[in-house]
Amino acid sequence: MRVVGLTGGIASGKSTISNFFKSEGIPVVDADIVARNVLRKGTGGWKKVVAAFGDSILLENGEVDRALLGQIVFADPEKRQLLNRLLAPYISSGILWEVVKLWLKGSQVIILDIPLLFEAKLDRFTKPIIVVWVDPNTQLQRLMTRDGIPEDQAKNRINAQMALHLKRTKANIIIDNSGSLDETRAQFEQVLKEVTSPLKWTEFIVSRNGVVSVIVSAAVGVLAVQKHFSRL
Repeated sequence: MRVVGLTGGIASGKSTISNFFKSEGIPVVDADIVARNVLRKGTGGWKKVVAAFGDSILLENGEVDRALLGQIVFADPEKRQLLNRLLAPYISSGILWEVVKLWLKGSQVIILDIPLLFEAKLDRFTKPIIVVWVDPNTQLQRLMTRDGIPEDQAKNRINAQMALHLKRTKANIIIDNSGSLDETRAQFEQVLKEVTSPLKWTEFIVSRNGVVSVIVSAAVGVLAVQKHFSRL
């Protein structure tokens, strides 16, 4: 099984690449979706966050006001680190469970779409690592337009993450999303060929099919030995 890391920065276009993979039938584990699920009302993550940040972050229906919580943590690095510490165990276990389910289905290639791939040190479990990159000015302008926020808020959100130029140095594959969608798509087509190339032996051995093959081979070997000794 090949576990591919996909990351980038806010407004870099990572979701676009993620959707490209989905359109090609490649399963994607989206950390943002996992994070939303672990913060639903009544969950362990919800209880931890409400205990730390208070009832003022809740909507009338008891769900967390994500926009308000985002404003709080993006404006205060200590609170942002606290939120990450509280939710990290739940998000990690949620991602692991999604990977296990895909493994059981026999998926050969899985995309882990994780914004904080390097920060959470999950990059050690993925290869290759794809970083979706844009130039700083384009990133800023796209974020301001997308979220309808002023420049200072946009800069706070960008600065809250590891800089894209640092992520770029840690990548195996870089997709430059600074240009047109067609240009990005053309780069993706090349990446798709690399990602879906035949599995290496080390990747195959941990896939479900690989495990089955090992078990079958071992069983055949045992039967052969038993047959041999039965003739002695």
